[in-house]
Order: sequence, then structure tokens, then C-alpha cells
Amino acid sequence: MRQLNLPVFDIKIREEGGKPYVFDVLRQKFVAITPEEWVRQHFVHFLTGSLSYPAGLMANEVELQAGDKRMRCDTVVYGRDMRPLMIIEYKKPDIPITERVFRQVMTYNWLLKVKYLVVSNGMTHICCKNRLRGAEIRIPSENSRIF
Repeated sequence: MRQLNLPVFDIKIREEGGKPYVFDVLRQKFVAITPEEWVRQHFVHFLTGSLSYPAGLMANEVELQAGDKRMRCDTVVYGRDMRPLMIIEYKKPDIPITERVFRQVMTYNWLLKVKYLVVSNGMTHICCKNRLRGAEIRIPSENSRIF
């Protein structure tokens, strides 16, 4: 798998039926490795390892429902009060982070109303603070500071 712009970690990989699987510490099971999953696992380990955010306050593949439409957030980070604090959307490393990608996260936010929206393709990571006033979120430009 491709080297990312995230810290390396002690990754647990196993093979089943000729396919590689990675251990997801949040779901507590092995999941198939895809380019997006590779980014997710590195980002989650960045949050828990480098930033010491408690794994118990995060969840992967969080299902949302709006009427008869079902959606899945890649990762939701919760505050200590167990209210959603941040939505994280992952893309493959070769997918650029565009306004269209942010619109996907903003769709999830209509339901969760979080304070932070994050998009990462493993190479570039953009975090926006949602001021929760009105329906507009300013999407960072190419010159915005990224981490």
C-alpha cells in the first residue's frame, strides 16, 4: 500500500482467501484493505496515537438515515458528552479533495450538526470549523493552511 502523509503505526494485517485484511481498532475486527480503508486506519491511529484521542469516543461506518435515504459517515468523533463533534470523510490518495467531496460531508452534517468537518485522502487533510450559524460553511481554498 501507498505511503501516506500520516504517522506510521504498528498495523495488524492478515490474509484470508488471498486478500489482505487490516484490524480496525474501532470496530474490533479485521476489514478488507482498500485504498480508502488504508487512509481511515492511518487517520484513526493518528488521532488515537499522536493526538491521544480516546478510541472509545470514535466510531467508523456510522449509519445515518434521512427519510428513506441511508448514508454512512466514514468516522464520527464524539465529545465527552457523547454528542457528535466531528465528521471525517476519507478518500483514496489519488482522489483530490474538492468542493464536491466537502458537499458529501455537509450532507451528513445536516443530521449531525457537528463542530468540525474533516476530509483526508491520506496526503492532504483539511479541517473546517462549522460555526453553526446559517447553512453556509466556507470551504478552504488551495492556499488554506492544512495539517
